[in-house]
Formats: sequence, C-alpha cells, structure tokens
Amino acid sequence: MDLNGRVALVTGAGRRVGRAIALELAAAGCDLVIHFNRSADEAEQVAEAVRAMGRKAALVRGDLVDASVPERLMSETVEQLGSVDVLVNNASIFEKMPLADVDAGVWERYWRINTLAPALLAQAAGMVMLRQERGCIVNLIDIYAERPPRNLAPYLASKGALATLTRALAIEFAPRVTVNGVAPGIAIFPEDTDAEERRRIIERVPLKREGSPEQIARVVRFLAAEGDYITGQILSVDGGRSIQP
Repeated sequence: MDLNGRVALVTGAGRRVGRAIALELAAAGCDLVIHFNRSADEAEQVAEAVRAMGRKAALVRGDLVDASVPERLMSETVEQLGSVDVLVNNASIFEKMPLADVDAGVWERYWRINTLAPALLAQAAGMVMLRQERGCIVNLIDIYAERPPRNLAPYLASKGALATLTRALAIEFAPRVTVNGVAPGIAIFPEDTDAEERRRIIERVPLKREGSPEQIARVVRFLAAEGDYITGQILSVDGGRSIQP
C-alpha cells in the first residue's frame, strides 16, 4: 500500500516504541492520529515532529481500560482525518509481579488494555477498511508470550491472547485487510532495569546486542507499505532470542 496521504492511528504513540512507529509512518508519508493517555506533553512533541515533516497530526486521548474508549478513538480518527488506513495497536501495560500478588483486578486490567482494547479497535477499524477495500492492522505482541518467564503471567497471557486474535482477525478481514503482529525482544529496556540484568539478558541474544524502537518501527512500516501478501503472521524482531534454547 502506498502510504503517501494515508491515515495511521498508533496507540500509545507518545513514548518509546509507539513514538518511533508514529515518526516512521509519518516519514513514509502517513498522516498520524496519535493516541495517548497520560503522556500529553510527549504526544504533543510527536505531533509537532509529524507536522514538521509536512504531514497532518491529530491527538486523541483515552484510557484503554475503559471499553467505550476504542470506539470513540476510531470515531475521532475518522472525524479529524477522514479515514483510517493503518492501525497499530502498540499501547500496553507491563509490570513484573509474583503470581501470589495477582488478584482478579490485575488479570482484568491486563486483559482490558492489552487484549480487549486492541480487539475493539481492530474491529472498528476493520469495518472502515473493508468499506474502502484496503487497510493494514499491526498488533505489538512479545516474544515471551511463547517463552514465558516468571512473574509476568497476566502480561504474557494477555499478549498470547493478542497473538491468537491477530491470526483470527487475519481470516475475518481477508482478502482486503492484512492483520499481522510484531513481537519485539529487547526493543528498549524498562527504565528500572539495572546494568547487570541488562548484561545478562543481552548475553542470551544470539546477535549479542539490544534492539531499538526504530528497528521495530521499520518492520511496522514494511508491513504497512510492502506487506500486502503477508497476513496472520507474528514477526519476531529479537536478535534471534526466540530461537535460543
């Protein structure tokens, strides 16, 4: 799909990987709808950068724990920029937590933000895309959904469900709309990761280095711009970590 003049909605686009994806798609020619919840200043900075590239940028705010928000975000996207051609479900929550500390509220919060919100956004965007007979949906997964470590059960369960949803939606929206996932390894470390843990994690990566948000963003751009014969796939961008025993 030629991205010049197309409209992309990126959730969680104010910071980290979401920011890189928004800027990469803008550089490829997309007008951007930048979703955020708390990161208002950062989201405005992304919007300014997008506009500096000569592209349109709109801001939409919403807490994805609220199941009514996805439909509103999609309505505001179409109202402000006229359509949606690319949806990137990037926003998620992540926190290490011993299973003994996980209660029903924690399970539900992870499910609402990491699985239900992408499902509802994809459902709403997919209807628009089917009418215009083109579109691309990309969901951000995680390689550890297939290789779960300790203390991440709610997060990884929600990401595993999102991977299955990706494949199911690819069937539902074919042949006009592609739906794929990108599964990062170390795109960017959590801010509280100490140097020793970083060293230990990188040592287990075959390429012996961490990745970057920009590398994830380039794969998303590829799927949107050139991946018109790719659907229902989860692409790992992890330096080979997912093939390591």
